[in-house]
Amino acid sequence: MANVVLESELDLEALNKTLDGMDAAELVSWGAETFGESLVMSTSFGIQSAVMLHLVTQVMPNIPVIWVDTGYLPVETYRFAEELTQRLGLNLKVYQSPMSPARMEALHGRLWDQDNVEALNRYDYIRKVEPMQRALKDLGARAWLAGLRANQTSHRQTLGRIAQQNDIYKLHPILSWHSRDVYKYLTTFDLPYHPLFDQGYVTVGDWHSSRPMTDDDGDERATRFKGLKQECGLHLHLPQTQGEADSLNSSSL
Repeated sequence: MANVVLESELDLEALNKTLDGMDAAELVSWGAETFGESLVMSTSFGIQSAVMLHLVTQVMPNIPVIWVDTGYLPVETYRFAEELTQRLGLNLKVYQSPMSPARMEALHGRLWDQDNVEALNRYDYIRKVEPMQRALKDLGARAWLAGLRANQTSHRQTLGRIAQQNDIYKLHPILSWHSRDVYKYLTTFDLPYHPLFDQGYVTVGDWHSSRPMTDDDGDERATRFKGLKQECGLHLHLPQTQGEADSLNSSSL
């Protein structure tokens, strides 16, 4: 595969005009040719994760797949992860916080249950952001494939097919996809939704911060984090310190 292109050679504005005309598989292929072995992908093993995992591994079967396991995922997520890992032969790289859930709760309490954004941000930094930072560094990542879709949050509506987050390039193959596109892909390739989809979940993360969608919810992300915030921090600017993480309030994005 090709070596990573020097950062100075990438004109994101011009590239987005070019990449906008590519379909999802073509964008993945472009990423593979451009970044080679420094291209990684992430997964949450969420409701529709089978789409990106299948799409990307058809082009790059051995791409490192980063999974940040918070230690608080539903039983169904762990079983779904095992099913997809075996079925797709994933080169799975599991990362976790060096602080165990029990130790975190002893020192900081049940951060998800304190009904304030600062506590949620601290939780996200400990359990999600720090492990992801470490994963990207360990794997020498220069670019990261993520399955974000523009209609999921207002922040994601501002993204292009290629973006930059700290010093990492982010590629978004399915950014313009809608639910019907996801459904069509899953049925075409006989891929499963997450098991909790049948219980009314449209997005799922940790067991304590996810719930089924109701008629009163304005959008799917309202079912996460008690509606206090839309993003966990992984797909915003990755904070470099705990203090920076505490100041990150994505609820207005």
